[in-house]
Amino acid sequence: MESKSRLKDLGFSQYEAACYMALVGNHPINGSQLSKISGIARSRIYDVLRSLMSKGYVIEVNTGQYAPLPSDELIRRLKRGFDKNITAFEKEIAKASQKEDFEYVWTLTGYDNVMEKAKGMIEAAQKEIYVRLFPEADRHLSDYLIAAEKRGVKIRYIAMGKISEKFDIQVTHPGHENLIETIGGRSFDIITDKKEALVGIFEAGNEDQAPINWTRNQWFIIANRDSLRHDFYHCFLEKTLDQNQALTDKEKQIYDIIKADN
Repeated sequence: MESKSRLKDLGFSQYEAACYMALVGNHPINGSQLSKISGIARSRIYDVLRSLMSKGYVIEVNTGQYAPLPSDELIRRLKRGFDKNITAFEKEIAKASQKEDFEYVWTLTGYDNVMEKAKGMIEAAQKEIYVRLFPEADRHLSDYLIAAEKRGVKIRYIAMGKISEKFDIQVTHPGHENLIETIGGRSFDIITDKKEALVGIFEAGNEDQAPINWTRNQWFIIANRDSLRHDFYHCFLEKTLDQNQALTDKEKQIYDIIKADN
């Protein structure tokens, strides 16, 4: 007997999951009928029923006739139990956790995994996000950044290519046409609330295996956030010194804002 029910991921044994799911579609029925429908041997079915009844998930409605707890009530109980266990675990792990003076730097691989982590960081941000993205990554994260700005998060955006202007504080990195060749891939940088960093380079042709660093280490975050701040200065210096052009009023405003972002 093989059960594919998700109930096995929610604390049910394989037999309990098969038994409950069989009852959902067929009730009330007796143990013999349930054995045939569920694929659980008659020698085991009553033990399984007693286990489910002790947990309040099955009831004997008539002598020898069984019915399942309504599915919406089961879901409510499972959610309540899960939330209760999570709350208890939070208290338990807080007591057990060692106080650290530093945080480790973790390595994430897998392009989709990195993007999911980035989305989670952006959604959790409350004050500011410094970000440096190539167009491909921008397509994954742009909507999340826009939503963050709408809820009051300050976005500091460095575009590593032709990306439409979406944010008040946004610049395009000079020489972006040759950057992939110069650095061997697409850099990827997100710093949120001065608390969390996700940075690295998606190596060209090996994006899914490229190691991207994630950490809450404050020294790492300070250094990388400062690197992004100086990329804004790089943009302004390139325009004034290499192109001999004056900064626009908006660029001057951005410069003042970044300079004050200590």
